[in-house]
Amino acid sequence: MQKVPSETLPIDRKARMKIPYLGLKLRDPKERICDFDDIVIPFTPEEAQREASRCIHCPDPAPCMQACPVHNDIPSAMWLIEQGRFLEAAALYRETSALPEICSRVCPHEALCQGGCVRSAHDGPVLTGRLETFVVDYERRVKGGHVEVPVGEPTGYSVAIVGAGPAGLACAERLRQYGHDVTVFDAKPAPGGLLVYGIPNFKLPKDVVFARIGDLERAGVKFVTNTKIGVDKTIDDLFNEGFDAIFIGVGANVDAPMKVEGVDLKGVYKATEYLIRANVDPKILPPEMREPIDVKGKKVVVVGGGDTASDCLRTSVRLGAAEVTCIYRRTEAEMPGGEKDRTWAREEGAKYMFLTQPVKFIGNEKGELTAIECVKMRLGEPDESGRRRPIPIEGSNFILEADVAVLAIGYWPDETIGKTTPGLKTHKWGLIVADPETGETTRPGVFAGGDAVTGPDLVVTAEDAGQKAAKGIHKYLMSLGEKKEKA
Repeated sequence: MQKVPSETLPIDRKARMKIPYLGLKLRDPKERICDFDDIVIPFTPEEAQREASRCIHCPDPAPCMQACPVHNDIPSAMWLIEQGRFLEAAALYRETSALPEICSRVCPHEALCQGGCVRSAHDGPVLTGRLETFVVDYERRVKGGHVEVPVGEPTGYSVAIVGAGPAGLACAERLRQYGHDVTVFDAKPAPGGLLVYGIPNFKLPKDVVFARIGDLERAGVKFVTNTKIGVDKTIDDLFNEGFDAIFIGVGANVDAPMKVEGVDLKGVYKATEYLIRANVDPKILPPEMREPIDVKGKKVVVVGGGDTASDCLRTSVRLGAAEVTCIYRRTEAEMPGGEKDRTWAREEGAKYMFLTQPVKFIGNEKGELTAIECVKMRLGEPDESGRRRPIPIEGSNFILEADVAVLAIGYWPDETIGKTTPGLKTHKWGLIVADPETGETTRPGVFAGGDAVTGPDLVVTAEDAGQKAAKGIHKYLMSLGEKKEKA
């Protein structure tokens, strides 16, 4: 088998000019790879007003508003920002979004609100995402770091939320507005879910997440960590403790396995563990993940084509890897991850090899990874996903040197809760069956939403599911009160 070096794909500058985030001000790649700080330079107030003034205020229903999963009133927000009424714009966002400081940073705006902007075909879309970031950050600064969560009159009902990720946090925020007591349980040492333990700081600074969690705590939300529901306690236990309703928002956070020889070698990591150990303060790491990741001066290969793969590539660069390469079995056109993250990964030095599939991880006598045997692929007819099926090319095997491999090939749901909760219907490897509008499951009093129901999706869709479930839970609890009165 011949040894084939990885190849760097040059950045097409003309194509880059067409990318709908052109107007963002970014830190220089040579500077930003030296830390894990946000790579986007915030707007000044004057820049924000100028950018917002580009909005032509489409009549209802505006395309940007329709493209937003939580239907933020973006045209009105743009008008307020243009007028310099930043606090009013922030308040408007909070009417429809429980986590605007988070979604404004991690949403794929080019595929959502900005993708719907009618200016896209002319001089580029209005940068609605980062304008949302600007006003909610401005609000937090002006208010001394604290943003008040409105709390309704106490109802006497209590709700347990399982999972402190975007769905759970959004559900908690809305339930407090209804006046219900809320306790959030999470398996990790700190709340936040994938917002803390999955998304790198250069995309979503941890202090942004913890600031919002602090808002919720001041509003009376209680957080119980290091408690995995389905193991340490069951759903039935929570009902027995006195909770009137339960929301399950545990996400889909089990790394999909790769059935290839050598995956157990030292130096082969699953994406979740890799990102957690590299991006999270050791003080809030699970004990088994506190040993630092060491890739300095090493050759790192990331397997996969989604946004998680991009996160692993860019993390590896910042950890000082000598060479960082992504291998993907289809072409770039079929990659599920966003073009924005791939562009930034390339700017930071990552390389890509397409139509390439690992078939064996090779180690030395110490059980350490030294190389990956790969095979070249060609694309056949579309498969059930609609993408063309990758087919191995016979005799095309080659060896790729690697000290570290990161498997970012997707996520599965955690079946634990489904297996330990009588009456809760699941399907497709453990996804919970729930009404998409109310979150109701087949178990009375139990609601669910986010990736635990849909499979891996966006942060904003999880947030939306949490907010909808809060409405469903409120309606359910009020019906309980009506039944008591009648009795």
